[in-house]
This record gives sequence, C-alpha cells and structure tokens, in this order.
Amino acid sequence: MQHTVAPPCPAPPEDQRRSSRLVVPPGAVDTHAHVIGLPPAYPFVNDRSYTPPAATAEQYLSMLDAAGMAYGVLVQVSVHGIDNRLMLQTLRSNRTRLRGIAVMPLGLPESDYADAKAAGVVGLRLNDLYGGGIDFSQLREYGALAKEMGWHLQFLLDGRQLPRLAPEMSKLPVPFVVDHMGHFELAGMTVDDTNFQTLVSLVRDGGWVKLSGAYRQSALEPPYEDTVPYAQCLLDAGPSRCVWGSDWPHVANWKTMMHVHDLLDTLALWAPTRAQQHAILVDNPSELYGFERAPR
Repeated sequence: MQHTVAPPCPAPPEDQRRSSRLVVPPGAVDTHAHVIGLPPAYPFVNDRSYTPPAATAEQYLSMLDAAGMAYGVLVQVSVHGIDNRLMLQTLRSNRTRLRGIAVMPLGLPESDYADAKAAGVVGLRLNDLYGGGIDFSQLREYGALAKEMGWHLQFLLDGRQLPRLAPEMSKLPVPFVVDHMGHFELAGMTVDDTNFQTLVSLVRDGGWVKLSGAYRQSALEPPYEDTVPYAQCLLDAGPSRCVWGSDWPHVANWKTMMHVHDLLDTLALWAPTRAQQHAILVDNPSELYGFERAPR
C-alpha cells in the first residue's frame, strides 16, 4: 500500500538554457541528479516524505545537453529506497556519460555489488532524511564495504548531526562526500555556527562536499545570495574537493521552481573566477567519479 500523507511535489521546468553568468567549460560534470520511475513498475517506499512525478533518463540527458554539461552522476533517489533498478538501467545505457551512487544494504551477495560496479556505480549513499534511506548506525561497516569495492561514501544528513558523526567520518578508509553543503537551514545562521564549522573542518582535513541544493538552504529567492559566504568558506577549506550538482529534478521543493541555469548563476557568485569554476565543474569531479577530462 502506498503512503497517503507524502505530498506531491512539482516537476522541474521542461525548458532549460545556458547560464548567463557562467560559461560552462568542456567536460563539465553535474554530480547530483536523480531518475525516478512510477509505481507499479518502480514502487515508492511507504516512509517517504514526498511523492514525485516521473523523471526519465531522456529528460535528464536533455537537461544536461541544454545546460552544456558533458557528464552526469545519478544518485539513488530516496523514494525508491534500495531498489536501484532504474538507476542501474540508466547507467548501463549511458556508460561513458554517467556514473552512479547506489543505496545498497550490507550483506548482499558479492555479485550484486559487482554488478552495480560494472554498471557504473562508484559510491554508496547513506541518507536519513526524506525516508527510504540507510542511516549512519553502521558507518564503519559501510566504510569497509566501500574500500573493498573501490567506492566512496556519500552522506545526506542534517548538518546538526555533524559534531556527533565527525569523529567516525574522519576515520573512514575511503573518501566521503557531504551533500548540499551540509543541508543547513541558513535563516538565523552565520558562518561561525558550530555545526557548519565542523563541516568546514572535515573538508579542510580531506573530506569532499557538494556545492548544491542552495534552494534547500536559502531563505531567499534565486540567486540565493545568502548562501555565498557558506560556499566560499567551503571553497577556501578544500578547493580541490568541492563539486557542483544540479539536484535535478529538484524533488521536495515547494518554493520557487528554479531552472538549472539559475543554479549555475549561483555557482558564478560562489566561485567568480574561471579557474575556480573549472576546478569545481571539471577537475575535481573528474578525479572523484572517474570521467575523462577534456583538454583545456
């Protein structure tokens, strides 16, 4: 039986175009997006917090083309829980252009992990927001699995959890990536916030962070100018470990529905130089996800 409380969320705009503030460099990577199927073929988990429309591979690839992005990284969406079938199918059909971050429980047959890796999975996501995810109670065990598979770990969390989790995160034997700049609510915050500074310290000490999800954190309308000092603190802390993601199709967003070019315009505020933009969009994600770098 499907969840009856999770509210429907709107679809992203169908029309997309290039950013007016930022020239997307060749080889750019969108490191955070989702494909979504519909029940009954692709059931939704009962404990979800939203009900999305479909988001097809064709729609995502069209968005990448319109925005000028060469590559993309699909992240298993929370409403499909541990059912990675649609994402894996999409990866297999786009082996050169796409990589994936799966949500997989521990203790599966080795062939399941091997099949995911062969399809293009390069990491595992732990997520205790929005329902349908895997929490952080077995972080050490997931670190061991990721090391065995040659993967990294990706975390969707409430930034207020970071002081508690940071000691164990810092001991992981694999790289880790924090989604959406820590997923903070910026209203009433400053960059001196203890929880945010914990994230800054993790990034300074070798952690990765996605400069993404500005609309999830900001108290303002696009271009989300209140996010600028936070993004720039993270860039200062780890300029070679910051990556950008569109977060398409922008699920669980009931505020202004932005276009991807609006989010790239925001990136131009965060990282105003061409060198910074190239690092965030090309150099850094190519290293983390294994894409071929375009010549400068």
